[in-house]
Amino acid sequence: MKTVLVHPATYDTVRQAIDRTFEIFPLNLTGKTVLIKPNALRTSTADEAIVTHPSVLRAVVEKVETLSPAAIIVGDNPGVVSYGANEECFEKTGLMAAAKGYYRNIGNEPVKAGFNPEFMPWVSVSRIVMEADIIISLPRFKTHGLTVISGAIKNSYGILPGAQKSILHKIAGSPKRFHEVIVEVFKIRVPDLFILDAVVGMEGNGPASPDLRDIGLILAADNAVAMDAVIAAMMGCDPSRLRFLQKAKEEGLGDYDLKTIHIIGKLEKIPNFKLPPMSGEGNLKDQAVQEMLASKNKFRPKVDQTLCTACGTCVAQCPVSALTMMDEFPEVDPDICITCFCCQEMCPEKAIRLS
Repeated sequence: MKTVLVHPATYDTVRQAIDRTFEIFPLNLTGKTVLIKPNALRTSTADEAIVTHPSVLRAVVEKVETLSPAAIIVGDNPGVVSYGANEECFEKTGLMAAAKGYYRNIGNEPVKAGFNPEFMPWVSVSRIVMEADIIISLPRFKTHGLTVISGAIKNSYGILPGAQKSILHKIAGSPKRFHEVIVEVFKIRVPDLFILDAVVGMEGNGPASPDLRDIGLILAADNAVAMDAVIAAMMGCDPSRLRFLQKAKEEGLGDYDLKTIHIIGKLEKIPNFKLPPMSGEGNLKDQAVQEMLASKNKFRPKVDQTLCTACGTCVAQCPVSALTMMDEFPEVDPDICITCFCCQEMCPEKAIRLS
């Protein structure tokens, strides 16, 4: 039976939750290289709740410092294309200061790793991910328009540097297949500990939604499937309907059945939590239903012209060139769009909606 800690916290008291985490999930860090990987989706401010809050990162760094590691490295590969963007993202989000000098641009040293040939024979992964003795993953409590939730498993997508994220979006070609892709990436190097920032959560069209909720919790686990099952349940989503959790269970990575998970603390469903549109689409176990939905009910990105500044970020980030600037605003070609939502993730003005 796997364990998930659900601990009350504010950003001022988060260290108490981190100390409790290491009591329940002890790690021998003496003489080891430790990679601490926050969720650094894109440049933003801490109060937008798009990245792991700096207070959580700092508390984890300071705790790890007390456990005599040989080296601490803090890093992530932000966004869809990350070369050159890492430092800016970490600086502006406050994660650079929270890293206390341990930050490294992990996108600069990729190495090849074998992958599922159904998608690609190999991918490039940040070298430190493959060489670190211990990896501590710091996801954020967020929704995601494509995978419904963005938690422990999805946070590992950031081990891929450069444009591979968008390439895999394109190769996947459908939401169901992308659920499977993120599990394949996660399997490359499964982190040793997961500490989730749920002090302030995100609902609606995540992972860069303006709709935030005060939750006041830190979650911790040493199994990602168990943690994501608890996140889904808190959001009011049946974990068994999420294809990436089904795939993870099939791969022997854990079980999403809440009956198999020991909860330390209180698991409560958040009232009136807003899930993204794709969360309610039929039975994810029924391939015929999924194929019908893919052809008939695909959500498409639509630009809110009152928020859009015509910066062109969405056009540049689209992996299949489905967006073009028309009459000063971007428009999507529905015959090309693969509903990867990269445009929504990277829009600095949050001007992309799904409809």
